[in-house]
Amino acid sequence: MKLQRRTSDSEPTNNHATHPHCSWGEAIRRHAARLGEAIALVTPQGETSWTQLDKLATQLGHLYLQRGIRGDQLVAIGLPNGLDCIVAVLACWKVGATPLVLPKGLVSRELSAILQVVNPALLVGDPEGLREASPPTTVERILRPLEDSRSHPDAELPERVSTYCRATCSGGSTGIPKVIVDHTVTRCDPTAGMYTVPAGSVTLVPGPLSHSGPFLNSFWTLLGGGRLVLMERFDAEQTLQLIHTQRPAYLGLVPTMMLRIWRLPESLRNSVDISSLQRVVSSGAPCPPWLMRAWIEWLGPERIFEAYGASERVGGTLISGTEWLRRPGSVGKPTLGRKIRIVGPDGAEMPEGQIGQVHLHSGDDKATDSFHYLGAEPQRNEQGWVTLGDLGYTDAEGYLYLADRNTDMVVTGGVNVYPAEVEAAIEAWPGVLNAVVIGLPDEDLGQRLHAIIETADACTGENPALASFLEERLSRYKIPRSYEWVTEALRNDAGKVRRGALRAQRLTDVRKT
Repeated sequence: MKLQRRTSDSEPTNNHATHPHCSWGEAIRRHAARLGEAIALVTPQGETSWTQLDKLATQLGHLYLQRGIRGDQLVAIGLPNGLDCIVAVLACWKVGATPLVLPKGLVSRELSAILQVVNPALLVGDPEGLREASPPTTVERILRPLEDSRSHPDAELPERVSTYCRATCSGGSTGIPKVIVDHTVTRCDPTAGMYTVPAGSVTLVPGPLSHSGPFLNSFWTLLGGGRLVLMERFDAEQTLQLIHTQRPAYLGLVPTMMLRIWRLPESLRNSVDISSLQRVVSSGAPCPPWLMRAWIEWLGPERIFEAYGASERVGGTLISGTEWLRRPGSVGKPTLGRKIRIVGPDGAEMPEGQIGQVHLHSGDDKATDSFHYLGAEPQRNEQGWVTLGDLGYTDAEGYLYLADRNTDMVVTGGVNVYPAEVEAAIEAWPGVLNAVVIGLPDEDLGQRLHAIIETADACTGENPALASFLEERLSRYKIPRSYEWVTEALRNDAGKVRRGALRAQRLTDVRKT
């Protein structure tokens, strides 16, 4: 796909010789020239020096060009966390393209739907489900990027700037995949650090690069000349071991990860040297207050933070543990010039302390052009205000408190799941008249998916055949953890469902038990 261009930023530029700002691809080259054999990346495959990393990205960039990739085209990357995936993304920026890291574990139906939405110019890797998927017939493929590019030159490429730095997959509220295209231009000062990650930081990333937080933390680190420690997948005990041996200063976690680390034996947690950690950020889902307090007591309030925001990066808040102790339950104040307002049902702004819908703004005059979707339309007004459907209120000092979520989306284990997609899969099962999927509280995941299934005759809660059926159609994290079978109608004549009422009733039943 050739993404719509706003400017000529993807044309070659030579101004980096006289100006500290340069393209992201050039930033990697400069760090390699300065740091040489110092370690840039630690993955399960081993250590990679700056010289090696830049060489591999440059060689793959030459292969991209040979395959016809040009500025602002979208490259889909179906690779797990590791060296290959990092290099595949960096090579995109070397040639001015836009990377999209596909989520791991997609089944063929999901992969086909995403590829139809984005129509990438190139598919890198061999993602699960590809053989049964139906990608557009014109898609070029590179199955083994490092092996296939090994014979290509490592001569410096002309510097190019990508108009859009990345694309990110997200479930669509209609059940159709939605892809977020970030309009951040790939130009930076490589000596200044990136956003919240100071230059030269050591960062541990346990989450998948297909998710916004791990992706940004990883590449902000590399673009600032730091050392990235990338896990293939999260494991609580291994995370502690890497903190002990790799000495990261920065660590991003979702609450499910925090809980699983906290559940490890206290003797194990206390045996780990955590003195290197300077900034541990909880994001992706609300952190239970008791868990936030436990981590504050373990690390100290000055080292633990909670962040709230969206993959669209139109707005966001941050709160330190020190602030949180004075305002338990808050997710903080807007950062980086961003803005928040609380809006009532009539569209008017609500006074402090009054619950309404949370609206976010990037604070930029060009906020209406900060992102766009492939496969959906944003809930955004002409002034750039965006809502994620969350309800909350602000206090007198502008700190945000979330009250509930007004959309159907369920955040489970730090991952967003839109019920429409799951419901459509369940309703394809013979005998199902309707299905409604809701999120119920779960100590480990934050919320678990619970399916209420309407049939003509009463059924039991266990149905292994249905589970097998769903495994062929949905990623594992989208499959409900519990089922409930009913014979009463779940939707009215207009096809509407009172999802909130259904959830409230089940929450009441849970409390009674």
